Amino acid sequence: MEAKREIPTAVQLEAELKRAKYRREYGKLLRNTISSLIVVAAIAVLVSMLFLPVLRVTGTSMTPTLQNDELVVCRKRGTFQSGDIVAFYFNNKILLKRVIGVAGDIIDIDDSGTVYVNGEALEEPYLNEKALGECDIELPYQVPDERIFVMGDHRSTSVDSRSTAVGCVAEEAVVGKVILRVWPVKQFEVL
Repeated sequence: MEAKREIPTAVQLEAELKRAKYRREYGKLLRNTISSLIVVAAIAVLVSMLFLPVLRVTGTSMTPTLQNDELVVCRKRGTFQSGDIVAFYFNNKILLKRVIGVAGDIIDIDDSGTVYVNGEALEEPYLNEKALGECDIELPYQVPDERIFVMGDHRSTSVDSRSTAVGCVAEEAVVGKVILRVWPVKQFEVL
């Protein structure tokens, strides 16, 4: 016995053609969307690596200005001045500290933690408390050429340019200047 094959009607053929066309168009749209997302992601990675690195704050050396687990955006390179927050490489880590002095500046710190740059007391409204902290350099200290003198905002716990372990930061080791806090969103701020 031979099974009888039914011949599809024109309506059935038309419905099948529409379904096949829809699948082709859906597949094309899906491929285009995925391709676009990959391109956008690649551009975002390139921009963040080359121009605006995004960094996660770890530790408490920059409190109260920056808290642990916040995300900040840096602008690559540029010139630095006293008060800027910079990210730099130290022992295969990226540290965040505040610029206190640049090449040629003379830094002095008294026992109470007051910082003097070129003989003038530094205005530091970002501090909760002053402290001499871990300081084993000979004061007054002149910042060498192509270096910057940095300190954390939490002076009693921060290990920074006051310690010979870190010392002054070479300008080529600087990742960039911190310009934005982007996370948490309620703390979004231009720094």
